[in-house]
Amino acid sequence: MQLPRHRLYVETRLEPGAAHVCDSAQANYLINVLRLSAGDEILVFDGRSGEWLAAIAETGRGRCTLAVGTPTRQQVEGPDIHYLFAPLKRARLDYMVQKAVELGVARLVPVRTRRTQVARLNQNRMRANVIEAAEQCGVLRLPEIDDLRDLAALLADWRPERRLVYCDEQMGAGDPMLTLGAIDPGPLALLVGPEGGFDDQEREMLRAKSFVTAISLGPRVMRADTAGVAALALINAAHGDWR
Repeated sequence: MQLPRHRLYVETRLEPGAAHVCDSAQANYLINVLRLSAGDEILVFDGRSGEWLAAIAETGRGRCTLAVGTPTRQQVEGPDIHYLFAPLKRARLDYMVQKAVELGVARLVPVRTRRTQVARLNQNRMRANVIEAAEQCGVLRLPEIDDLRDLAALLADWRPERRLVYCDEQMGAGDPMLTLGAIDPGPLALLVGPEGGFDDQEREMLRAKSFVTAISLGPRVMRADTAGVAALALINAAHGDWR
């Protein structure tokens, strides 16, 4: 049969016969935006139990209940890649978070560097962007979102079994796939700096760590959000689930 094209993230643990009571925003989306009614089916996922077929069982004023039916896809965890980034301002941060979800990262780690221009993060906004990207792109796993941390503190607490790759615009042109290909298989993290890049002290601090590998992204200087997408694509090709 042809599956529905609409997907919804739910907090309810999915299993046969489970019922999910939609919140007001979900009910409005299903009933007023999509114009669905009792008996119509959608796909639902909870980030843990795969994807399931669910039918609208009951509607009312501002209310909607979903009846969970049969699974359509098993849970897939995806690559063990953490994405560390210096936060950007609103729309560009939204874009960066959404693309990281589409590219399958397991964890989002905002990092404060000397040139980071954003002092605070709206965790709820980031979470909403994660969910929206996952709903639209068929992603089953939602990445965890860490609190904002200083770069030096993060490196001091780092577990060296997770190789940290960072983009260094001072390296000039080079083949990043050769560099990534020399890294042993295992958990990885990608660090992308702020607009203006890392300062000299930060670059020295990174280069001094045995678990850190620098890569070039070619001869052109990219904006931070573009660099993140490019680097995540390279890492997926070398060590992720694109192989």
